[in-house]
This record gives sequence, C-alpha cells and structure tokens, in this order.
Amino acid sequence: ESAIVHQTNGHQRHECKVCGTIVPDGYFAIRHAFDEHTRAEFVRAYDADSAAVRRREEIKRDIEREADLQSVVEQLDRSE
Repeated sequence: ESAIVHQTNGHQRHECKVCGTIVPDGYFAIRHAFDEHTRAEFVRAYDADSAAVRRREEIKRDIEREADLQSVVEQLDRSE
C-alpha cells in the first residue's frame, strides 16, 4: 500500500498512449490501461507482446488481491 501511495505522490505522472489521459505511475497506470482499454489497444499503443500484457495483468491481480485499496485511497485523499 505504501508503494502505491509513493508511486502516486512521488513519481512523475504517466500519459496513457492509448487515450492521452494523465494517470499516476505504477499500479494506477496499469489499472487504467486494462480497465479502460482492450488488450489489443494496449499492445498497439505500447508495442507490447502477450508476455508484457500477462505480466501487467498479473501485477494488477496480485495488488488487488493483497492491498487494501480503500486504505490507499484514504491515504491519498489525506495527502492532497
């Protein structure tokens, strides 16, 4: 959870190559890519292969299984 907060507050924002939306680095960028776009859009925009897609989907799944994302949101709300 602290890593997600750090990525959000401490890293430069990332511009989605599919739609141009500015999103936090790390988990939130991965979540945006796979919640808002298809795998095919991701592959084309990022010149990715299926292994890169699977790896990011695995990271997203692991974080969502392990992290208390509500707590992360609350921490981020307090830091604004």
